Formats: sequence, C-alpha cells, structure tokens
Amino acid sequence: MIITPKIKGFICITAHPEGCAQHVQEQIDFVKSQPAVTNGPKKVLIIGSSTGYGLASRITAAFGSKTATLGVFFERPSTNGKPASAGWYNAVALDEKARAEGLYSKSINGDAFSNEIKQQVIDTIKKDLGQVDMVIYSLASPRRTDPFTGEVYKSVLKPTGAPFTGKTVDTDKKTVFDVTIEPATQEEILQTEKVMGGEDWELWIKALLNAGVLAPNATTVAYSYIGPKATWAIYHKGTIGNAKNHLDATAKKLQKELAPLNGRAFVSVNKAVVTQASSAIPVVPLYIVCLFRVMKQLGLHEGCIEQCYRLLKERLYDGANLQLDEEGRIRVDDLEMRNDVQSATSKLMEQVNTENLEVITDFNGYQDEFLKLFGFGVKGVDYGQDTMVERDLPN
Repeated sequence: MIITPKIKGFICITAHPEGCAQHVQEQIDFVKSQPAVTNGPKKVLIIGSSTGYGLASRITAAFGSKTATLGVFFERPSTNGKPASAGWYNAVALDEKARAEGLYSKSINGDAFSNEIKQQVIDTIKKDLGQVDMVIYSLASPRRTDPFTGEVYKSVLKPTGAPFTGKTVDTDKKTVFDVTIEPATQEEILQTEKVMGGEDWELWIKALLNAGVLAPNATTVAYSYIGPKATWAIYHKGTIGNAKNHLDATAKKLQKELAPLNGRAFVSVNKAVVTQASSAIPVVPLYIVCLFRVMKQLGLHEGCIEQCYRLLKERLYDGANLQLDEEGRIRVDDLEMRNDVQSATSKLMEQVNTENLEVITDFNGYQDEFLKLFGFGVKGVDYGQDTMVERDLPN
C-alpha cells in the first residue's frame, strides 16, 4: 500500500516503514561519523527504546561502542493491513541493522511498567547476556498501571498553584494564540508523579539488582528536562516538573542502592527536541520553534542523537567530565541554556504571532522534524511506491 501522513492534533496516526528505517540509518550514520566511544558500556538495557532519546541512546551505544543492546517498549505492530506505529518500525530497523553488523540486538514489546515484562527482561539477560553494565530509563507514557495494585494512574500537563496564561502555537492551523490552563488538583499532581516520576525506575533497578543481572560499576541514567523560565509554569513548576523532582530524588536513592556494586545513578537533563511527548505540551512547541531558529543560526543545534552521543562520549565514559549541577544532575542542555541563546529566543517569543510565525521562527523545520518521527519527509525514500506494512522483529 501507499502510506501518507495522517495527522490528528499532536500525533501522526500513520507511519512509513522505509521512512522510519532510513531515519534510523541517518542516526546510525551520524554516530559512525564521530569518534568511537572507546570506554563505553558493553551490555545495555534501554527501557523505552523505540523513539526519541531512548532510540538515540540505543543507536549511540550499539554503533558508537559496539554494544549489545536489549530494548523494551510498548508499540503497535501492523494489524489488518494497517501500518504499525513508528516506534515498531524503528525497532525492527535497528535490530536488523545492528545484527547485520554482528551486534547483539533484541527487543521486547510489552508494558514496561508490569512485573511480567520486568521478569521477561531479567530472564533474557540471564540467558543471553549474563549481566548488563548500563540501564537507560526513557519511558514517556500518559498512563501507568500499578504492577501490584492494578490501579491506573493518568498524568496531566497542567500548572500547579495558579492558572497559567501564555502564548502557544497550533501546529496544524499554524496559528499563535494565548492559552489559559487551570491548575492541577492535588490528586492530578500525585497521579502525574506516579506516571512520570521515579517510582518505576526504582522498581526496575531493584528488580535487576535482586536478580543479580547488574554488573559491577553499572551505570543507570534517566532523562529529564528543565528548560527556560518561559516554560516553567507549565513544565518545571507544573505537574511534570513535580514528577521530575521525584525523579531527581530517586537518583539519589539509587546511588545508595548501587553502592555495593560501585554503581552510578544519574538524571540527565537534556535539550528541548521534537518528540511525540514534547509536541503534546502547551507552550513548549512555540518555544522550540524559536529556540531552533536561534541555535541553528549559531551553529549549536542538536537533536536526540547528537545529545545522546555527547552524553556517552564526553560525560559518562571517555570524557568522564560529568559537569554535575547543584542537584547532582548531568546537564547536556548546556548549549540550549547559554545566555545568548536564551536571550535571543526570548525576544523571538515576544515578537512571534500568526503572521510572522513561518518567517522569524523555525516552524517549517519543526514540522519537518515532526514528520520524520513517523518516517515521512526522509531523504532517499520514494513515498509514491507501494510498501509492505507488515514488518516483524527479527527475534
């Protein structure tokens, strides 16, 4: 069938298998063009490995350090002739490309919040790898089922304490307008923390520890974002930010849990990028289109793959220069948060309106990156050709 993009709100409900595979290949090519991560991990578990930072982390480890990777995700395979999700196609392509180069690469599709998937991962590690020396936690989900009580928690994207009014952009209609968002209730704050905080990360690390599948000197990293004050009301000081504070506290707990192994636990604060998750957050897409314009003009722009490569190469392994902030977090958002970048971005956010959106910002670049998440608009792909939607993981 011929597949075209069908966009509803902040998500594309179709995905192109060849486009996703080529997008994965572009990221592999970037990593291969850089110096190898010579002292990197050798066996890595990536929880949330099919899109965004999780996918880029897996690509960096596999092709930058010749690492065996085990990926976990919850994606939709093709059914009844309908395309699979982009994450499914990404995982299929990555497994195939890694195995073609003689690398161990296996994927497990299922609810990473569940005890069953945790056990399946542990069994796979014991059977295939023995132990892993790095665990990357990169889950982004709107809901989570408690593995012990069965209660379903749902996250919200809201401010806390007081209503928030600010500029945002409708990426479908290409309009800039003011939006007012009412504050979250205490129950919504707690539920968001349950979904997006550190509870599940801690459950994973404890399960791996108890099973004896974490190697000495193992490192675990979870991803976070802080951003500028312009987005704080809806992000850093909102329900998500509260959950990320819990993530920070969890990292400190895990440092102690991993001490007998001489292990390490960090939160890495990364740059704003176009992902399925970031597209859903009010105000953030408008900030991103202004930020991208500034960073591209200054030659500082990075996507997920550049960020993950720099994290592994410069901070965690070969460079061994963590550059921790006062909370003990790794800051790979250092270029984004430069004073000159933030000053110029703030000015653009003040000036932008519907009429000049495509003129003074990188809105078109944002749209291109968004479509590439789903395999569309990727160079070298003939979208007029029929494609087979059914693609199986090579497990």
